[in-house]
Formats: sequence, structure tokens, C-alpha cells
Amino acid sequence: MRTEVVGAGGARIGVRVEGNEAAPAIVFVHGWAQSAKAWDRQFADPELRRRFRMVALDLRGHGASDVPAGGYDDPETWAGDLAAVLGLAGEPAVVVGWSYGGLVIADYLRVRGTAGLAGIVLVGAITEIGRGRAGGRVGPAMRGALPDALSADLDVALPALTGLARGMAARELPGPTAQSLLGASLAVPPSVRGALFRREVDSAEVLAAVDVPTLVLHGTEDAVVDVTAGEYAAGKIPGCATRWWEGVGHLPFVEAASEFDATLLRFAGERATGA
Repeated sequence: MRTEVVGAGGARIGVRVEGNEAAPAIVFVHGWAQSAKAWDRQFADPELRRRFRMVALDLRGHGASDVPAGGYDDPETWAGDLAAVLGLAGEPAVVVGWSYGGLVIADYLRVRGTAGLAGIVLVGAITEIGRGRAGGRVGPAMRGALPDALSADLDVALPALTGLARGMAARELPGPTAQSLLGASLAVPPSVRGALFRREVDSAEVLAAVDVPTLVLHGTEDAVVDVTAGEYAAGKIPGCATRWWEGVGHLPFVEAASEFDATLLRFAGERATGA
């Protein structure tokens, strides 16, 4: 089912909802220049669907959401959008942030703390952004794509975004999957792709204040977000658990979907039972 909520500043935020309506929620937050479709394999997992209400938003400027002119550099904006989705999902919820989605979660924490959160899962995620920020360190695939991936000139942006899509996995992706990733990136206006990078964010104190169970998952071969960004977040968050996937890139929920789903089931199940 597709629906929408009203986020910060009145922006309509597209939301995908499936699974068990009476169950605790898992809220999925995708990465830069992607969409809720990134979580297709999780939404198709029968056990996840049976045990949880599955909710995935399209970030503002992405997918089916509105494309406001501004707000992309404001933590209050991202916190307001995520809060609106959590209100639809039902609180407390486990929130899963992939790539830039980790920074969106950090913005929520910065503004609202852990209110409404049962647990946090960071997947190949950044939690900071800006030159020299350890929690935002990127890998060669992202460095190679910038700044051309932000260009409004298709002849410039297309090769960069194609290379980034190819560089997301440690091994070659099936053609339809790679094209879906590329298509999602091209569907995001260049102005939005650029706006998400025009930020300077330090999250050390925010991460240190997290008081709900947190799990950091990262592929050791991630060429988009360097594994040290995951290590940084894990080192700041009190009691944080970690899982490093050998030979996996930026898409553990695709490259190692069965293991990822089993790990998420266990983590979210423990939060649902209060373990």
C-alpha cells in the first residue's frame, strides 16, 4: 500500500506500508538519491511481513514525495519528516537507516532524542557530513562520482551515476537491480542531489547520547560509505552492537539479503519483547 503523511513545512512524504498492521513497526530510511523501493527484498520477506508492520518512506525530494525548494540542510526538517512517518507507523518503532538515511536518523536524534524509537539499525550509514568528518567518510565509488553526479547536464551526470550504481555492490549486480538503482538516482532532481551534500554536521554528542539498543551493520567492501564511518558511529554509541559482513559492499540488504533479514528479525524481535 502507498500512502503519504505531512512532514515538516507541509511537505507530502510518500510512504510504503505493508505487513502485519497489528504488529510493532520497522521504519526504513533509504539513502541519497534512492527511494523506498530499495527495501524490496525486505518487504517480500514472509517472516518480516508476518511479525512486523513494514514502513518505508521516500525522503523529501525523492520517489513519490514532494520536492520542496529548501530545508535539505536543516535537521528540524528531517526530524519533522521522520516524526510524521513514525506517527503513522506506530511508536515505539525500530528505525533502519541506510547510507544517508543514517544522517536523517542522526538529525532526528539531534532534535527529538530517542522519543518514539525502540531501536536503531545503521546500515552502511553516515551519521555526519562535511570535509574531515569521520562519521561521513566515503569510499572510492562515491568520491569518483562527485561532483559530476550532482550536475544538471545529463551527459555529465549519467556516467557518474552509472558508475556509482555499479560500485554499490562488491560483486556485479543483476541488470534489473543495477538499473533500478540508477533509475532512482536519475529521478531525483539535480538540485536535490546537490542540496543534500551542502551541509556540515558533527554528530559526536548526538551519538553519545543514544539510549536505545543500536546495531551497526556494514560491508567490509563498501566503496560508497567507508567502513570506518560505521566504526566511528559504533564507537560513539553506548553499548552499540556491530556486524561486519566480509566481502559485502554498500548493499548488505541486497547482497546478503537472507542474512540481513535474519539479523533484522532477531534485533527487532528482541525490541518487541523488551529483551
